[in-house]
Amino acid sequence: MPAISFDGLLVVSAIALAAPLLTATVPGLRRIPAVVVEILAGIAVGPSGFGWVRIDPAISVLALVGLAFLLFLAGLEIDPTRLRGPVLRSAGLGYLITLGLGLAVGFAAAGAGIVRSPLLVAVTLSATSLGLVVPVLKDSGHAGSDLGRLTIAGATVADFSAIVLLSLFFSTGGHSGAGGTLILLGLLALLAAAVAAFLARLGRSMGLEALLVRLQDTTAEIRVRFAVVLLIGFVTLAAHFGVETILGAFIAGAVLNLVDRDTMSHPNFRLKLEAIGYGFVIPVFFVSSGLRFDLRALLASPAALARVPLFLLAFLVVRGVPAALYAPAVGRRSAVAAGLLQATTLPFVVTATAIGVALHLMTPVTAAALVAAGLVSVVVFPLLALALLRETGSGREVPAGPAAPGDDAEPEEEHRQGGHGDQQEVAAVVDRSLPLEEAEHRAVELRSVSRVGRSDGVG
Repeated sequence: MPAISFDGLLVVSAIALAAPLLTATVPGLRRIPAVVVEILAGIAVGPSGFGWVRIDPAISVLALVGLAFLLFLAGLEIDPTRLRGPVLRSAGLGYLITLGLGLAVGFAAAGAGIVRSPLLVAVTLSATSLGLVVPVLKDSGHAGSDLGRLTIAGATVADFSAIVLLSLFFSTGGHSGAGGTLILLGLLALLAAAVAAFLARLGRSMGLEALLVRLQDTTAEIRVRFAVVLLIGFVTLAAHFGVETILGAFIAGAVLNLVDRDTMSHPNFRLKLEAIGYGFVIPVFFVSSGLRFDLRALLASPAALARVPLFLLAFLVVRGVPAALYAPAVGRRSAVAAGLLQATTLPFVVTATAIGVALHLMTPVTAAALVAAGLVSVVVFPLLALALLRETGSGREVPAGPAAPGDDAEPEEEHRQGGHGDQQEVAAVVDRSLPLEEAEHRAVELRSVSRVGRSDGVG
C-alpha cells in the first residue's frame, strides 16, 4: 500500500477549526462567512502563499466528498411546497432573464478574448448559492416572509438549472454530445423518480419504521447510513452516465427531502447530516479551493486583476436584475435586497471554473478572477441586503401591488399586532455588530414597546 501523508490534511483541518472561531470572536470578522476565511486561509498556506500545503491524495479525496456533500445538503433545502403557481413562474421567468443577460456578458467576454465559451460564462454567472442564502434569511428572521419565499424559490430554480446545464453542455465525464447527455439526464431523472416512489412506499411500512426508530440513535445510525448510500449511489450513477457527479449529489438530496417530509420520529436526523458535512468534509473542499487558487497569476497583470470587479458587477446584474419581478409583491427596497442575495454565489463558481479550466475553455487567470468575485459577493452582498431589510423594519414592505404570488396572505390583524415588533427584536439580536449587552438591552426595549402597543390596540 503506498504511503499517504496526512500532514497537509492536518493543516487543512486546523484551518477548518479556526475559521468559525475567528468569525465568531474577532469583531472585524463577525459578518464574514466562515467559508470565505477558509478559502483565504487555503490561499495563504497553499502554493500561491507560503507554500506549506499542496493538494495530495488525502486532501483531494475528502475535498471531492465535501463537494458532493455540499450539493447533497443543497438538494435537501429544496421545498416543493414553495415551487408552485406564480412563485414558480416568477422564479422560472427570472432564470430565463438571467440566462439572457449571462449570454450577453459571455459574448462580450469572448469578444475580449477572456473566455472561449460564452455559454460557460452564462451558466457560471447564473447560479445562486442556496446553501449560503437560506442561512442568511433564517438567521435574520426573513425566511418565512414573502421576500424569503420568493428569494429561496429563485435561488432553488437557479441552482438546479445551472447544475443541469453544466452537466448537459460541459460534462468532463463523457463525450456523447449534448443530445446523448440529454437522454442520459432523462434516464437519471426517471431513476430518481422511481427511487423516490419506491422509498415513499417503503416508508409506509410500520415494521420498517419501527426498526429505523430503534436503530437511528444507536451506534448503527441507520438513517445516516441510508443517506450516505443514497448519496454515493446517485453520484456513482451520474459518473456512469457521463454527467457531472454534482448533479447526482444534488438529486440524492432532493430525493431524500421528498421521501422524508415527516421528521417527528427523527428530529435530529438532518442535524447529523449537517454535522458530517459542515463539520468535516465541506470545509476541506473550501480550503482545498483556496489551495488551488492561482493568486500569483491574478496579481501578475493589472488587466487580470481588473476582471474581478467586472465579474462582480456581472454577478449583480445577471442575478440581481431579475429580482425586479418581485417588486410588485414585496416593494422596491426588498426587491433590491432579494437581488443582492440572489447575486451571492461561490461554491458553484468554484466547480464551474474548475471544469472550464479542465476543458480548456477558460484560463486559470479568468477562473481565479471569477472565484475572487464570488468571494467578494459572499462577503458584501448579504451585508448590504440585511442593511436594506433592517431599514424597512421587517421583511415585508407594504407593497404597491398584490400580496406575494402563490402565498396566502396573513390575516391583517395578526400581522399588525404580532409580526412587526417580533421581527424587529430578531433583527436587533442577530445584528452581530452590536455588543451582546447592547443587543439584549435593545431587544428588551422592543419587547416593552410591542407589549404597550398591543395593550393599546396599536401594532
